[in-house]
Amino acid sequence: MELKVVLFTLGTAFILSIIMGPLFIPLLRRLKFGQTIREDGPQGHLKKQGTPTMGGIIIMLALSIAVLQFSDKTMPFFVLIIATIGYGLVGFLDDYIKIVFKRSLGLTARQKLIGQLIVSAIVCILLVKMDHSMAISIPILDFSFNLGWLYFPIMVFLMLGTTNAVNLTDGLDGLLAGTSALAFGAYTIIAMNNTQPEVAIFSAAMVGAVLGFLVFNAHPAKVFMGDTGSLGIGGGLVAVAILTKAELLLAVIGFVFLMEVLSVVIQVISFKTTGKRVFKMSPIHHHFELSGWSEWRVVITFWFIGLVAAACGLYINEVL
Repeated sequence: MELKVVLFTLGTAFILSIIMGPLFIPLLRRLKFGQTIREDGPQGHLKKQGTPTMGGIIIMLALSIAVLQFSDKTMPFFVLIIATIGYGLVGFLDDYIKIVFKRSLGLTARQKLIGQLIVSAIVCILLVKMDHSMAISIPILDFSFNLGWLYFPIMVFLMLGTTNAVNLTDGLDGLLAGTSALAFGAYTIIAMNNTQPEVAIFSAAMVGAVLGFLVFNAHPAKVFMGDTGSLGIGGGLVAVAILTKAELLLAVIGFVFLMEVLSVVIQVISFKTTGKRVFKMSPIHHHFELSGWSEWRVVITFWFIGLVAAACGLYINEVL
């Protein structure tokens, strides 16, 4: 496929995000769609109380318009859109409940899980209809094996794990926007090398959309993406990994997200079994904040880790 189409898609999504920011941010502020900050979180975050949230709508709209403009409406297109918008809608409901009831928690864990499972099931049905390969390739070893129908429950687990890991990463200004742009950038290159135009165009559109959003989300953030954005981004990322048959490589390319979710798991297990905390606070980005790092330093460090992880993922995919 032509590189210029990918670049046009990225540029279109970026420009749309830039245009939508000044339109949506004042609207979200007038509607009083402000962020409710956790009282048990870092005290420095309390000043962010009331910052407009649900800015993920900007990302989802910019992405969708760009992809609709440049992509063919094939089965991979529908898998990507449904995974992204579907998870984004679950996040939208979560955000809306938080705002209406003025609380830091929206949907219950059970409600959110049911919504995510429904979206995951629809994605799996589409994968079956497109006769998607049920084989898993192991990076580095250059070995693959067919899981049969067991592939789909594993993919559901991967979808749930990835979307929630990405959601946990959205805790500092610009952190998720930057790291997700790097991850999708890597998958854009992989999709282009695989000659998967729909996946490459989608990934490039996501890069453009989140970078445009980053203009308003960088510290100090004028708007937060909320679960609308973070769950939508997570759904899109795991869908791209599945379609490119680089499912396991997601652990490398998305290392920052893996690190975030593992820090929560380790913290919970440690506290429940020993009564002691490994980290000052989880997810791990809060640990560094409470260790005296500035928010911007944490974000820049995690961006760098994300860049190295994306480069390693590409190296493994291309060379090994």
